[in-house]
Amino acid sequence: MLVILGFAMIAVFMVLIMTKKLTPVLALIIVPTVFGLFAGAGLGIGPMVLDSMKSMTSTAALLMFAIIYFGLMIDVGLFDPLVRFILRKLGNDPAKVVLGTAVLAAAVSLDGDGSTTFILTTAAMLPVYLRLKMSPVVLTCVAGLANGTMNILPWGGPTARAATALKLDVNDVFVPMIPSLVVGLAVVMVFAWLLGLQERNRLRATVPEIWAEGVEFGGTADGGTGTSGSGTSGISGRRAGRNGTPAGGTPAGGAPAGGSGVAVLERTENLVDDRDSAMADTALDPNRATLRPKLFWFNLALTVAVMVTLVANIMPLPFVFMVGSAVALLVNFPKIKEQSAQLIAHAPSIVAVVSMVMAAAVLTGVLNGTGMVKAMSEWLVQIIPSDMGPLMAVITGVLSIPMTFFMSNDAFYFGVLPVLSETAAHYGVGAADMARASITGQPFHLQSPLVPAILLLVSLAKVDLGDHHKKVLWRTAVISLVMLGVGMATGAIGIG
Repeated sequence: MLVILGFAMIAVFMVLIMTKKLTPVLALIIVPTVFGLFAGAGLGIGPMVLDSMKSMTSTAALLMFAIIYFGLMIDVGLFDPLVRFILRKLGNDPAKVVLGTAVLAAAVSLDGDGSTTFILTTAAMLPVYLRLKMSPVVLTCVAGLANGTMNILPWGGPTARAATALKLDVNDVFVPMIPSLVVGLAVVMVFAWLLGLQERNRLRATVPEIWAEGVEFGGTADGGTGTSGSGTSGISGRRAGRNGTPAGGTPAGGAPAGGSGVAVLERTENLVDDRDSAMADTALDPNRATLRPKLFWFNLALTVAVMVTLVANIMPLPFVFMVGSAVALLVNFPKIKEQSAQLIAHAPSIVAVVSMVMAAAVLTGVLNGTGMVKAMSEWLVQIIPSDMGPLMAVITGVLSIPMTFFMSNDAFYFGVLPVLSETAAHYGVGAADMARASITGQPFHLQSPLVPAILLLVSLAKVDLGDHHKKVLWRTAVISLVMLGVGMATGAIGIG
């Protein structure tokens, strides 16, 4: 019964958020509560949730103050030069922008921390997406693909857990999987390019009447990138006037004055309105009152110091962002009214992500407290036919895709993997093969609502979690299976 309830709970939760019948926060609270009561939790469901919530308080604090800090840095203009640089290099071609997003996310993922990756990638790329009228869902999808694939790095966590659980050297697990990682990243880049081409075509089809003959993405008629002096990429980042004419004087529905050849895409109802996001709103306005150009080098030095401290891991991460936010507020906004205004400006983003982290405690608390996770994992082990024993490594790789999605990495690698590995040993499948196979599901795992970093990503980009899942889940499943296949082809994942 616990097995049925567990799988049914996950299925109902996913259906509700992907069909937008409930918001993720409500689904995370209501669905586990109902199923937990059916599982016989009774009044004990409260302590289950609170025990789970205690382990998430530091994560909630980290995400809260990380949002405040990087929101402040965007407001004061720290990332404006980076955005202008990106636009100069990528032009206004959505395909190049999306590919650039994948490269940036993969590069930043080298630090092994998903939250940092998503914060920096979103801070750098979201203003670009909004200026070009691109869908932020594409940004979250590509960032999720890249970071999930890079999550098998030894210092990322899962590989170290797998090695520890099976008493192996972490290098023996990771090094043979390097070809899988390389091919997985190649698939990520292919997906990014295809998504970029879809965005390019969608933008052309959204308002086809504005496209003059010969106007194309990627540059101006004189061979430039279309980046204006204020960093608006030739596509006006200024507010449109009430009569539909952009502030820069470009007639709505036509090419910019002066014949630069870059089409100006007016906002449509299908795209995100930058006014819906405090972060995006300030990032799009080159004349915002919060800009602090004289403090640029101070803010850059402070941010570098914060990042170095994060990577060095010499202090608790929540405290690092607490101190960084306090210093940034004090120096950039010395007046109390300004400090209060800044905190209020980022309150929507804070509430969105912290509420989801706290609500996720209901799901994890019910899964663990009622014994659903244990029952589900034991059932999966029992149903594997004995004649498929030699394929245990392959089976483990396939199972890691859904199982790490609805349970934590700790629960899977320390609870499920040792049982699977012990079973595999009877069929001549080595522990190292099992460990390598078990990490191939990480691209899919990183999209789980139980992973705080992905909640941070969708909150910063103002993207609905269900929309993100619809675009990213099947792609991450493909990447995981490709990595598993490459591991088998290279002999990293053997058959008994």
